[in-house]
Amino acid sequence: MPSAGVTPALVLLIALAVLFDFINGFHDTANAIATVVSTRVLRPWVAIAMAAVLNFVGAMSGTEVARTVGSGIVGGSVPLVAITAALAGAIAWNLLTWYFGIPSSSSHALIGSLLGAGIASLGIGSVHWNVLVEKVAMPLLLSPAVGFVFALLLMRFLIRVFGSMSPSRVGPIFRRTQIVSAAFMAFSHGSNDAQKTMGIITLGLVSAGLLPTFHVPTWVIGLSAAAMGAGTLAGGRRIIHTMGTRLAHLEPIHGFAAETAAATVIQAASRFGYPLSTTHVISSSILGAGAARRMNAVRWGVVRTMAGAWVLTIPVTAALGFAATLVARAVLR
Repeated sequence: MPSAGVTPALVLLIALAVLFDFINGFHDTANAIATVVSTRVLRPWVAIAMAAVLNFVGAMSGTEVARTVGSGIVGGSVPLVAITAALAGAIAWNLLTWYFGIPSSSSHALIGSLLGAGIASLGIGSVHWNVLVEKVAMPLLLSPAVGFVFALLLMRFLIRVFGSMSPSRVGPIFRRTQIVSAAFMAFSHGSNDAQKTMGIITLGLVSAGLLPTFHVPTWVIGLSAAAMGAGTLAGGRRIIHTMGTRLAHLEPIHGFAAETAAATVIQAASRFGYPLSTTHVISSSILGAGAARRMNAVRWGVVRTMAGAWVLTIPVTAALGFAATLVARAVLR
């Protein structure tokens, strides 16, 4: 970490960013391993350890999403106090939804809080609305639908190919292949979600005058990857239960379809710099895999509860980020 120009405010910002990344890891562990645990292909702690390692590796694979989050949403020199307030708002929402076992989006929480904090500190004109719509809002809205359709079609294809085989033959095949799909999902999760923290830390370094332009330093990549991996290792059993058992009844073949569809969508988005909600994508993919068998295999009541949290996340966290920025400025005045 560079030492010149480092202030207590910047240290606090980096510490909160690492905490957010850690919480994101255990909050979103279920994204990668809910299906492989619920289908009893892997024991929970074996799956969590695998996800932690691959989250770390995935986080080291690029910085396109970091650039979108750190320099594409809010323009101008965002004060350190506003960035710190945005992190505080996102952390509060993540902990609240984790406590109640609701698979909300850490991405939505961070982006909403940053949006509110940016408006509070620089005004509504500081928001890059075209980037927000094209690279954030549209992918966040469309990606769950793409995940649902992709998983449904893939599941129907697998049913057509393996439908004539006995369950005793199909089960062992997909118990092995689902380990691969879960690993792919964990890697993809790290490649998208950890980059959001990289973007926030780099934005803080630019605001503090330690970087002349926005580029993600190697130590920031490593720190964010380690925090994400450590958080994943801490687990997230409440949300694993919701996603793995309450959305739809899954067999290994369904888990393979859901994880493969979700991981492919997330990986493609990461390469284009789209900060997706990995929670939304894997949840909708689980729904798609379940619906391929029959629509009433999906527990739509649980889906409505989750959808309510999804709709509320950005406006609630934007309000939290806005309010936290005003409070912080008043206290420090």
